[in-house]
Amino acid sequence: SFDLDFLASKLNFSNDAIFKYIGVQTLYERYLVKIQEQLIETPQAFWMRVAMGLAILENDRDEKALEFYNLMSSLSFIPSTPTLFHSGLSHPQLSSCYLSLVNDDLTHIFKVIGDNAQLSKWSGGIGNDWTRVRATNAHISSTNVQSQGVVPFLKIANDTTVAINRSGKRRGATCAYLETWHLDIEEFLDLRRNTGDDRRRTHDMNTANWIPDLFMQRVKKSEAWTLFSPDEVPDLHDLYGKVFNARYEHYEREADAGRMKLYKKVDAVALWRKMLTRLFETGHPWITFKDPCNIRSPQKHVGVIHNSNLCTEITLNNSTDETAVCNLGSLNLSNHVQNSALDQEQLAATIKTAVRMLDNTIDLNFYPTPEAENSNLRHRPIAMGLMGFQDALFKLRLPFEDENALEFVDATMEFISYHAIASSSVLAKERGPYKSFEGSSWDQGAFPLDTLDELEKERDVAININRKKRMDWNALKEFVATWGMRNSNVMAIAPTATISNIAGCFPSIEPIYKNIYVKSNMSGEFTVVNDYLVEDLKQMGLWTEDMLEQLKYYDGNIDKIQTIPIELKALYKEVFEIDPILLLKMTALRSKWIDQSQSHNVFMQGTSGKKMDEIYKAAWEMGLKTTYYLRTMAVSQIEKSTLDAVKYYFTQKRTSQNEPVSSIPTALGQNSGNASPGDKTPASPVTSYRDLMEPDCEVCQ
Repeated sequence: SFDLDFLASKLNFSNDAIFKYIGVQTLYERYLVKIQEQLIETPQAFWMRVAMGLAILENDRDEKALEFYNLMSSLSFIPSTPTLFHSGLSHPQLSSCYLSLVNDDLTHIFKVIGDNAQLSKWSGGIGNDWTRVRATNAHISSTNVQSQGVVPFLKIANDTTVAINRSGKRRGATCAYLETWHLDIEEFLDLRRNTGDDRRRTHDMNTANWIPDLFMQRVKKSEAWTLFSPDEVPDLHDLYGKVFNARYEHYEREADAGRMKLYKKVDAVALWRKMLTRLFETGHPWITFKDPCNIRSPQKHVGVIHNSNLCTEITLNNSTDETAVCNLGSLNLSNHVQNSALDQEQLAATIKTAVRMLDNTIDLNFYPTPEAENSNLRHRPIAMGLMGFQDALFKLRLPFEDENALEFVDATMEFISYHAIASSSVLAKERGPYKSFEGSSWDQGAFPLDTLDELEKERDVAININRKKRMDWNALKEFVATWGMRNSNVMAIAPTATISNIAGCFPSIEPIYKNIYVKSNMSGEFTVVNDYLVEDLKQMGLWTEDMLEQLKYYDGNIDKIQTIPIELKALYKEVFEIDPILLLKMTALRSKWIDQSQSHNVFMQGTSGKKMDEIYKAAWEMGLKTTYYLRTMAVSQIEKSTLDAVKYYFTQKRTSQNEPVSSIPTALGQNSGNASPGDKTPASPVTSYRDLMEPDCEVCQ
């Protein structure tokens, strides 16, 4: 039904040269279609196949396919991996994330586990809410026995995840969420530990805490916290804000009066410290916040957000009848910086086309479960994010720690938000609003910035984020009031683990990890060098063999290389040199404009528990909805076996003349590919780091 001759004539083979090696290798290994191991796609044919798949329901499908192709082929916008895998094929499962809840019922528990298998089979990333399942030792009336709690079922869900591999392209990936008042929460915190009964461990499944504001308030006041079994407090999980607080305190009074069968009083500070300790030890469970997710949701009129997704950026309501679904894609911000300035006209055009592409996925999608189809067709959420933020700062010559970088974050996200909302409303004018629009925050004229005030009101505490605006939001609100919104949600920032490799930019909103390192993922190992730094050094006449050796020696950290000018040292600071609180402030500024959330990794150098406590309390105080992995780095570094042994004394660190001490920097949350501290194994030419986002998080993007 397409004009194949016309579309074939429009393939731009010069765009093959845009790819970096890692990008085209990643495409070759995992994205280009093969039949019986025989490659049948080239990169440009691949982009056109995806574009045609997304345009097949358009009236002017040839022109729209070409529009979509040009956007992707230029690497200006890239949809998520499931869309790239399946668009234009016989089972177009194009969605990235599925959020389901598990009822306290044996049949439903195994239904959700079966759904997980189907969703994983088609490359979906899964977030399961397990809070409704009754706790250990709770009474089961039908069999007159005591429950074994939630942990044995989590073990089954974990093993189901392991069993689904997508034919080597990617492994299945699931995240389990549990609310902080659940009586099994302390066992839940231990699920990723390498000690204890392995039958009660889930080494292959991610976990996340779903934390109500009341718990954080109790921590700050050093007060007690009560754990309950959900069968005795059945309404608690569906409440949030002040209503939750009142009901929770009612149940505490009931427990004190002896009218509750199962409960446990704990010290809130002690439980918080255990959360942070397990996070440091295992990278799990992640810290996510229930109340900001719900209070700031545009869809609170139709349901409750019970959990986030695999990568903590999707915040959509779900129920027994609705498995929340989200369709992701990311702008490559780097491609929209021209002549040392953000090209707003180009960016606005990209956003308009990208929103249309993402909306198309909803009607085209192959839904593995009816609950997913019910939800997606009713609410039509999409999640447009961004990547290449660090590239954009490099092109603008803006260090992360420069005050102007904060202004750039705020202004750029406002611009993206404005045009994303406007594009969805324009689509509503053309195609009609989503079914549950009436009564939504959009319908009531409350946009993401306005919901910050709602969160302040519920907390009775000021949220210290400026409310600065630069665009005509009143005009946009009038347009939305007239035509509605095509999509219940339009923005979320995912990790972009794999698609940023394809695009040849730095992932998501992250600062540069290292200026030189070896990246390892399912496609192989790649030496990654900061091209921007190399180009600057070349222009200054400083790019020499000696400079390369010094970069290897210092693991890419240029602060101690005396010949490099101070302005370059500021520009090319690595993430562990940047204050994690500053990065939280940037995420908080973006959160003003985003209707969902962001995959915010916390990077912390050293082992200070006090610093961890400050970071995560700051995240809550700033009103952040979620955080993602904790990444820590040790002070000492690994031996460099390819450096001159005499010149570099065989090792970077020594405690004495003859005793080398080295350790691979630890990226907590990544349980493979990292040696333990003290490992003396010689390194490759540069330190080898397991890719921070692989393999789980690539399911999102």
